[in-house]
Amino acid sequence: MYPKPIQQLIRAFNKLPSVGTRTSERFVFYLLKSGKKDVAELTLALKQLMETVKSCEICWDFWDKSPCAICADPKRDHSTICVIQESQDIQALERTGVYHGVYHILRGVIKAEDEASLKYLKIPELLERASSLKIQEVILALNPDLPGETTMMYLERKIKETNPNIKITRLARGLPMGSDLQYADEITLGSALKHRTEN
Repeated sequence: MYPKPIQQLIRAFNKLPSVGTRTSERFVFYLLKSGKKDVAELTLALKQLMETVKSCEICWDFWDKSPCAICADPKRDHSTICVIQESQDIQALERTGVYHGVYHILRGVIKAEDEASLKYLKIPELLERASSLKIQEVILALNPDLPGETTMMYLERKIKETNPNIKITRLARGLPMGSDLQYADEITLGSALKHRTEN
């Protein structure tokens, strides 16, 4: 049995995603062995994070100012909104160098077994943005799993109710470059056929 301060920190680390008790114990004892300087740096970084990072009032990304750099950029295409699940998804899309519109972060997806999950998502804020006549297209860029599909179908219906003239698109899905047909699952192969392109 560990002393109470160690137990408290282990419980705090356990709240992090994909961190179990053993990993939490390793974190705690690493900090104890590393000395006060490393612990002070971590404490300061966490304090600054909580004091300076806020939610963008437009897209709900985490930034040190509101609106965030992307929403405030006049060079971005503000008539196109790409809807994503989490803030980290922006980095993946930005690395492609292909998308030049703006974003909307839902902060999660609809879980079929948990209707209450709806109230934590930034769906009303998205619908408010989509109601603007300036918005021409909404790209639904959620993961193609069951919660992602459920959320995209729900959003498609709600956005069309809000603005029937808006164009709603999804990311194309299909076979990754260099893959073999014989190893593709039926859903991926079916999606590749359905969303085939003309050369």
